[in-house]
Amino acid sequence: MKKEENNFAFIDGQNLNLGIQSMGWKLNYHRFRKYLLEKYSVTTAYYFIGYVPGNQPLYSELQKAGYVLIFKPTIPDGDGNVKGNIDADLVLQAMLDFPNYDQAIIVSSDGDFYSLVKHLYQNNKLRFVMSPYIDTCSALLKKEAKERIVFMDNLREKLEYK
Repeated sequence: MKKEENNFAFIDGQNLNLGIQSMGWKLNYHRFRKYLLEKYSVTTAYYFIGYVPGNQPLYSELQKAGYVLIFKPTIPDGDGNVKGNIDADLVLQAMLDFPNYDQAIIVSSDGDFYSLVKHLYQNNKLRFVMSPYIDTCSALLKKEAKERIVFMDNLREKLEYK
């Protein structure tokens, strides 16, 4: 009997949200969580997000959908936009959990994750990088993920919030 896979997803929430929005649709987070579980045996899906006090309904919805939320304090940038840089937290969590998962799925288009992706790939721990959008995906990330990169532009029908 084949052992059931135990894969973890590490999701850059802001990158995912903005990437999907740039294609003109909205992600159904419940469907996405179910998709990760059924298609890729993702038992734990970390969702890294900047904490904004007024966003409690969103956080509750994400938790109900089955995500483990990792909050980052936010700071306003020069233009008054809120910024919660989660990169270091995502990398740290992926490394702390390294012995606990079979393979990792990194959901982001951000080239800052190339070192993590390279390390996971070299240690046969990278299932793939799931990039929201081909056009915005870092060339460095594509290079390190090699053949293990998938794009979400063809998942609209399955995962769109209607």
